[in-house]
Amino acid sequence: MKTIFVLFDSLNRDALGCYGGTGITTPNFDRFAKRCVTFDRHYAGSLPCMPARRDLHSGRLNFMHRSWGPLEPFDNSFAQIMKQSGVYTHMITDHLHYFEDGGHGFHTKFSSYDYIRGQEYDPWVPLVEPPLDMIAEKFDQRHYNVKKPSKRLQHAINRTEMRDEKDMPGPRCFASAFDFLDRNRTADDWFLLLECFDPHEPFHAPDRFKAMYETGHKGGILDWPHYDRVVENPEEMAEIRANYAALVAMCDDYFGKLLDYMDAHDMWKDTCVVLSTDHGFLLSEHGWWGKIRMPYYEEISHIPLMIHHPAFGDQAGERRQALTQAGDLMPTFLELHGLPIPAEVRSRSLLPLLEKEAPQRDAVVFGVFSGPIGVTDGEWVLYHYPPDILAEGLVEYTLAPAHMTVPFNVEELRTARLVPPFDFTKGVPVLAIDALKGMPRPPGNDGKGFEDLCTRLYNVVEDPKQENELQDAGQHARLIGLLLDELKAHDTPLEVYRWYGLAN
Repeated sequence: MKTIFVLFDSLNRDALGCYGGTGITTPNFDRFAKRCVTFDRHYAGSLPCMPARRDLHSGRLNFMHRSWGPLEPFDNSFAQIMKQSGVYTHMITDHLHYFEDGGHGFHTKFSSYDYIRGQEYDPWVPLVEPPLDMIAEKFDQRHYNVKKPSKRLQHAINRTEMRDEKDMPGPRCFASAFDFLDRNRTADDWFLLLECFDPHEPFHAPDRFKAMYETGHKGGILDWPHYDRVVENPEEMAEIRANYAALVAMCDDYFGKLLDYMDAHDMWKDTCVVLSTDHGFLLSEHGWWGKIRMPYYEEISHIPLMIHHPAFGDQAGERRQALTQAGDLMPTFLELHGLPIPAEVRSRSLLPLLEKEAPQRDAVVFGVFSGPIGVTDGEWVLYHYPPDILAEGLVEYTLAPAHMTVPFNVEELRTARLVPPFDFTKGVPVLAIDALKGMPRPPGNDGKGFEDLCTRLYNVVEDPKQENELQDAGQHARLIGLLLDELKAHDTPLEVYRWYGLAN
């Protein structure tokens, strides 16, 4: 089997025509859907970026045990299992978080990898004296403040080296993929992860795509909204959304080039192609920009998934209503290549669903460490907040103590003690480190946290835009029961139940 997994970041489900989107033209995503089984009730798991990827590698939720961090030494990784079993695995990515303190251990699980530089705040272009006056004139200072060194300033500097479309990270990722395919398409038993950070913010698209969604905005560039409530005026909101639309259009165009390559080389008959994302992004819906700081509305947690498998050509164009989750891809990839699924995996292979509709699970659970927990059965969704979001008592369980961009500090490490194994640590004891306040873990590292928010219940079938918050004690209790079942299946620590006010 040959497998190509195309993983975009922050690709909103409702941005795609094949999922009912109308605001962005996506002919190639829609064209792919005609070859695929499309999953209509697919959800994220642990959030955001690196926790989501740990789910994808390991096939189980991890946000109950630790915050954003590296792949743990005891974790299963589908890429490593494949590599050790003789399947060649290659990763192409421009996702800079893999190369920070809190992202290590993922890319090294592949047989080979290609890191495309320059995305987001990647410390790529070294300028001791950047052109601050030019940046201040070109960019809106609410998104790019030149008065102090910042990650956003680094991105503006990186863009000085992106003179042509071919210089941008997204196009370079696809160029690398075509190079891999030119070298290897006639070989067998390989797995390619083509991971594009786009359309994640900053929403920087080539001019030809930006022209498709021109708003007439005359001010500085607005393409990197803060994860916060909307304060922009309607013109500014339209410009930010248009920049996202332009970037999705670019992703669609380059994905179309991959489809063309598959056509030209007759690869559909022996290659599985999977398309998905890690999570979505709020573009002023519900009065918010971003993700994870607010309830994990459908725009964030309900994500696209499409799978073409050459053995299921008769099912092309069909859709599935089974409730599925991002971590389900891990056992799916292993089963695709004839490999056994480790006992620690809690997700379920999707291969049976390619043949026909079948129940997959009763509920999915998703969330962020120290934030609310979401649970849905596909009709009802509950965003459950603890009684006191500022309470102490949570613990980070890890053997790789690093936050997003820095290691755990000495104050945190002083609380470390060795505790017995969990059911996924393969008999290995782990460090328990108190989750102290003020540490640089998303989303608390923005200084805002969750304290201005509260539990919400919605019926997403009758109210898909989630405009009407409901009070239904029976449904609330039922969803809490489903949540508890999932927490138990993942060997969740006792203090998590207490912190969330849940009976264990």
